Amino acid sequence: MPEAGLFVGAALRRLRKRAGLTQAAMASRLAISPSYLNLIERNQRPLSARVVLQVVQQFDFDPRSLREDEAIGGIDGLARRMADERFSDLGIDRDELAEMLSAAPQAAAAFARLYDNAGPAERREDPTDAARREIERWRNHFADLDAAAESLADELRLSRGDTYTALAERLRDRHQLGIRILPREVMPDALRRLDLHARQLQLGEMLDPASRTFEAATQIAQLEFRDEIANLAAGGQFAEPAARALFERHLTAYVAAALVMPYGRFLRACEATGYDFPVLLRRFGVGFEQLAHRLTTLQRVGQRGLPFFMARLDRAGQYSKRFAGASGATLLESANSCPLWHAHRAFEQPGELFVQTVLQDGAGAAPAHWLTIARTVDGRAGGRFVVVLGLEARLASELAAARGRSLRAEEATPFGLGCDRCHVRGCLQRALPPRGTTLAFSSLEEGVTPFRF
Repeated sequence: MPEAGLFVGAALRRLRKRAGLTQAAMASRLAISPSYLNLIERNQRPLSARVVLQVVQQFDFDPRSLREDEAIGGIDGLARRMADERFSDLGIDRDELAEMLSAAPQAAAAFARLYDNAGPAERREDPTDAARREIERWRNHFADLDAAAESLADELRLSRGDTYTALAERLRDRHQLGIRILPREVMPDALRRLDLHARQLQLGEMLDPASRTFEAATQIAQLEFRDEIANLAAGGQFAEPAARALFERHLTAYVAAALVMPYGRFLRACEATGYDFPVLLRRFGVGFEQLAHRLTTLQRVGQRGLPFFMARLDRAGQYSKRFAGASGATLLESANSCPLWHAHRAFEQPGELFVQTVLQDGAGAAPAHWLTIARTVDGRAGGRFVVVLGLEARLASELAAARGRSLRAEEATPFGLGCDRCHVRGCLQRALPPRGTTLAFSSLEEGVTPFRF
């Protein structure tokens, strides 16, 4: 028999609907008022023992089924399942679990059954995914770090002279560290090393001038922004130390970029030149990848830049970096990149800019029409990648890279999130059919593409 104070409105409502009764009809059979039954079904009144007896007599009903939550362990059972690391970022408390059990016990039972059948997670979350999720939660803009780095850049007068020399002087005067360039045979497996015994920041000779400047800025960020970076990382609530370390590394590079490309001066240069990438590269003495990173961060309140996304791909089309920033882009949310993307062609002509407008298949509510700019970059220790910048086509008319190019959606290249998620028909590069579709075959005709759906 259910105990006093039992709230089982959802179960009683399902019983009534299965019987095909209105509230008035069921209330009549239970000898209660329709308004009282309405309150019971909405869990605003508990089910009394007398009404339970009426339910049993009138509907040949097993009262034990009213306690469906017992089958899944009640609130404690749900709480145990919600403690899984896959749900740790949702912050679901016991009050929410109680509401779920009360208002939707069948949904709670379905979740418990799915969880129990699936078992524990086969592997822990990739730390790179966890770090990226935290970066995107901030939309890759950390206002306090930007403001502090800009103040330091002004103090060092980085806009008035050689940036590398100014950073080297800061390391020498503030931290008693000299910079020494070492041959590759001395540092075969490192690009930067801090030797506190020798009081040296040691840099590999294979670093180009832009990378040497960036490494000097990175060392200053590690020494002078340690507490600010640690505080931001502590707020991330990472389950894995590796994820936190990756996030801290990103923040350190963020500060370095903000030192070399101070927010206000950099944004003014972007707007004055129409985001002319070759000019910006030369003016700030940075590499294309550093520039691309910085362009995804320009979201200061009252002083916003254009919302770019940025990605880095290898020759196999795998992403090693993805930052959506404030762009709202979803075209990077796939394990595979589209072969129709000119980003892949960039490997054929190193150093050249490849500009293309694409129209994303299946974008839904997200932006679908993009202008993308791709260029190769050489890894600091070897290897070659392509870095891609993207901007909604409706915002791209003033870009230097868009001059003379059509931004009309009907002239854009259809673009998918990998063949198995793409429904663009007639694609000559299709390698797989889209998941969930019905394939069509004909013995009388062979199409130009291997799959019809």
